[in-house]
Amino acid sequence: MTQTTTRPNILFIMADQMAAPLLPIYDRQSVVQMPHLARLAEQGVVFESAYCPSPLCAPSRYSLVSGQLPSKIGGFDNAADFAADIPTYAHYLRALGYRTALSGKMHFCGPDQLHGYEDRLTADIYPADYGWTVNWDALEVRPSWYHNMSSVLQAGPSVRTNQLDHDEETVFKARQYLYDHVRNTPGQPFCLTVSMTHPHDPYTIPSEFFDLYRDEDIPMPRHSFTQDAQDAHSQRLLKVIDLWDKPLTDDAIRRARRAYFGSCSYVDAKIGELRKTLMDCGLADNTIMVFSGDHGDMLGERGLWYKMHWFEMAARVPLVVHAPQQFAPRRVAGNVSTIDLLPTLVELAGGQVDATLPLDGQSLVPHLRGAGGHDEAIGEYMAEGSKTPLIMLRRGPWKFVYGQDDICMLFHLASDPDELHNLASDPGHQATLQAFLAETHTRWNLGALHQQVLASQRRRRLVYRALTQGRRTAWDHQPFVDASQQYMRNHIDLDDLERRARFPVP
Repeated sequence: MTQTTTRPNILFIMADQMAAPLLPIYDRQSVVQMPHLARLAEQGVVFESAYCPSPLCAPSRYSLVSGQLPSKIGGFDNAADFAADIPTYAHYLRALGYRTALSGKMHFCGPDQLHGYEDRLTADIYPADYGWTVNWDALEVRPSWYHNMSSVLQAGPSVRTNQLDHDEETVFKARQYLYDHVRNTPGQPFCLTVSMTHPHDPYTIPSEFFDLYRDEDIPMPRHSFTQDAQDAHSQRLLKVIDLWDKPLTDDAIRRARRAYFGSCSYVDAKIGELRKTLMDCGLADNTIMVFSGDHGDMLGERGLWYKMHWFEMAARVPLVVHAPQQFAPRRVAGNVSTIDLLPTLVELAGGQVDATLPLDGQSLVPHLRGAGGHDEAIGEYMAEGSKTPLIMLRRGPWKFVYGQDDICMLFHLASDPDELHNLASDPGHQATLQAFLAETHTRWNLGALHQQVLASQRRRRLVYRALTQGRRTAWDHQPFVDASQQYMRNHIDLDDLERRARFPVP
């Protein structure tokens, strides 16, 4: 039995903090076991150079769902308010007649926790308030909520964790949504976003996945740097994550990476569960599957951990579009961004973006069709470890990273994929450097943006202090379940209920 709608369904699966360079769909030497993703990649379109718009959860996700850079929408850090009047792909698809649903994490901050999703099936794993606001007025202060190295030092197998609780519910509710869809609304297209928290730290996963790997199989970081040899932003990050003057042992690094690899395999198993549900429900042929993430993880490369920088491990994300009925399998080399997903999903759904509204993303459909496409990714970072906006421009073989105080980096990734040679001071590349600098000053007024970020931080800190006093009103999403409509109830005819709840219908 298959569904009758003519518009394609969309199943968008997100992983959290999954570093693209480590994955077997990008590195043939990778030991990470992800067979379900490999099958999607074999049948789909794989973007080999996809980037996040910001290497941090909330800003990246705000930009992903809205198609706009963080500075355009106030998405400065993990406690930035995401305004209700910013259109998202969920708004666009809902206006086209789609049922729009979110299961799992999206890290929306502020009182609007839906942003166009008709249904939100789970609570978020992260807080929706302003408690994690960055403070550029006190750069020397390290708040207690900053990352520390406990995720690495306590890495290993576990039976249960906060993140396992969340992701198990996320995938269960998503599969139930698909079952309910095919039983109750098969004629209406859906866009279901399933957003897991793995392989985000802490680096721990059940033995079933941890034991897929052996310590001797885990590759160590390829390059490391002494503290003094790090760039200024990396030095600040080492202090942010409490790693300054606290070297890690090789055993701790290897164990954390092993758990991270196991977490990638866990995500892969969930991809398999979701795809099986599509096939069981007769939805697979008319459902476009998209797999991506919000940012990567340094995972010990260059001596750094977590994200918050523009190096490849933190900034490059997986991006696969699986729609073999529409697009032949291929690999796309051009630079793209998850900020491009909004116009892409709208076009795949048969709609058009509103040309009168701001949009930074560009549709990936030309790439999907093999007709060429753009070759550009742009990003901004204004959160932990920064003291002024840190921007990134990626085009052709080049990556340019710039902060107006002390960061200027130019890498030729085609010849230097590990970003070991900063060409910003190389006399032979000054023309390229000056072109990127000129573009930067055309695109951004960095001084004004700095003041804009400071003003936002100050407002949010004041509001948060006030709202922690007296009676607290939570912004966290509260999923509603109407138990009167579940299972067997006396106001519903039993035979009719059993018939409608069964799929396929007898």
